[in-house]
Amino acid sequence: MSLTDQAPTDRSPGALRTAPRRLFPALPGPLSLTAVRHGQSTANAAFHAAEAVGALDVGISCRDADLPLTELGREEARALGRWLAGRGDDGLPHSLWVSPYLRTQQTAALVVEELDRAGLPLPELCTDERLRDRELGLLEMLTSAAIELRHPEEAARRRLLGELRWRPPGGESHSDVALRVRSALRDLYEAEPDRRVLVVAHDAVVMLLRHVIDDLQETDLTTLARDGAVANTSVTRWLRDAKGALTLDCWNIRPHLTEG
Repeated sequence: MSLTDQAPTDRSPGALRTAPRRLFPALPGPLSLTAVRHGQSTANAAFHAAEAVGALDVGISCRDADLPLTELGREEARALGRWLAGRGDDGLPHSLWVSPYLRTQQTAALVVEELDRAGLPLPELCTDERLRDRELGLLEMLTSAAIELRHPEEAARRRLLGELRWRPPGGESHSDVALRVRSALRDLYEAEPDRRVLVVAHDAVVMLLRHVIDDLQETDLTTLARDGAVANTSVTRWLRDAKGALTLDCWNIRPHLTEG
């Protein structure tokens, strides 16, 4: 029978299945990878207040990279450090991989202070530019109401394309962020074999770690986003299984703020 005589193959999207695969299979990788979002920043607080009343301006003029933690954010970070300190030696990170932005650096420093206060071994620090927050370009520091009013064509394009594909003028799509997250992960795997790693970054980075490590598709990411944002100082953790793959252990939890 010739190739042209063979029965047609079902090419519908539902018939296509991605085979499970191990991330960077040639590398042993870390024992565990824990990703946390920074504590509440001044922008988080300002946007929450502005969005609640449909305001157009959040009153922030500094660079995104220079936004500090609020006092609540500092306490969230301290609570995270105390929780990590209470987990014992098996739960302590050997290293910290941190975004260079001020709010993540402050979060990491406060976590380390709590570990030091408890007399525990301190993790090695690695600041990595690829873990920075998503860049929104022209739309940076604009509320949803401001985008709808001043850039209605971009608001429409965002709804049409979705966050994974939509790239704001001068900014990044989630796919763009995923590329640099994947690059950082490869270096992390090579540098941290058989070690526990804590990543302190941003909501988009944590979400796209799920995309890369768990091989999530666009619809999965949309569902995750619809279920709720990545919370400040929330914990997402993967553990290395018997086959050497990182397997999701918990997602977007905050036991340090609910225990006790």
